[in-house]
Amino acid sequence: MAMQNHQSSDLSELIAQLNEDRAWLLEQIDKGSWPELRLDLAALERELGQLLTRMADSLEK
Repeated sequence: MAMQNHQSSDLSELIAQLNEDRAWLLEQIDKGSWPELRLDLAALERELGQLLTRMADSLEK
């Protein structure tokens, strides 16, 4: 049981770190960085956000 709690904690931490990276990416897109990649990066950011939300929801169950 302790190992499972540790793994859950590690996964929660990873989700939080990835969510911070996603927020940074969105901020860079909004600032106009990489204009030639804007549409692709915005799509990636949305998909990453959805994935992280699903992962966090499944951890709570």
